[in-house]
Amino acid sequence: MNNNWMRRQRRLGYVFIGPSMLGVLIFFLIPAAYSLGLVFTDYKFMNPEVNFVGFDNIKRMLSDDLFYLSLKNTAIFLAAVPISIALGFVVAVILNQRIYMKKLLRALYFMPYITSGVAVAFVWMLLFQPKQGPINGFLRAIGIDHPPGWLSTTTSSMFAIDIIWIWFLMGYNMIIYLAALQEVSPELLEAAKMDGARPTQLLRKIIWPLVSPTSFLLLVTGMIMTIKTFGIIQATTQGGPGNSTTILSLYVYQNAFRYYEMGYASTISWALFIIILIITAIQWIGQKRWVHY
Repeated sequence: MNNNWMRRQRRLGYVFIGPSMLGVLIFFLIPAAYSLGLVFTDYKFMNPEVNFVGFDNIKRMLSDDLFYLSLKNTAIFLAAVPISIALGFVVAVILNQRIYMKKLLRALYFMPYITSGVAVAFVWMLLFQPKQGPINGFLRAIGIDHPPGWLSTTTSSMFAIDIIWIWFLMGYNMIIYLAALQEVSPELLEAAKMDGARPTQLLRKIIWPLVSPTSFLLLVTGMIMTIKTFGIIQATTQGGPGNSTTILSLYVYQNAFRYYEMGYASTISWALFIIILIITAIQWIGQKRWVHY
């Protein structure tokens, strides 16, 4: 009787996970296998003629200067993640105190994350406008005669994108940290204060170690999300000026849907997957040194 019940429960479990597994198969595994096959072809969209080219696409990628520039820009873009995590933690600690209108402030900080990415991009394009934008207007008002060109120059455009992305992610990181801070024992903090711990010591020695699993989660998910994102860049600069903001995910999009070179785009996308895998593995190994469960 017990064995029959277990079998029925197992079959019921398969029924519940079946739709999800079917979705993963249809929308992830089969397309992934198909794109892996395209790596070894010269397939172009709407072109019925497909030829096997072996490792030509991989050789092309390894000798492509724009691929390496995109890789460099992606590394700069990823630098926004730890900065947004640090700022999110600081804001969460402040808004976790008894301050005036903290619920409203929490909502305002989180608002950018749920706002349309295209709307965010257009607002920041206006803010970063070199001649009439309010940011450069403020910089001139405080005595900076030659403020940066932001999105309009090759030297500052990627850093401007980083500022936008830090602002975009910070609210989400803050909300997750606020949830983690609710689990920090007030009795533990009071005991530390009675032993003479200063506020900075409370942050470094008690609060930060206790929320380190949350920091690890935000770091892993933030890195993966950032390395795959291209919508904000596409809406603001379209990879320019002079490919100075072209990251790997945008380069995949351009090759696939602008030049219709599906074989080469698939090659870059698999390189992107390998990079994500390596970064995640490094984080997973490194977390043993600083994450406290």
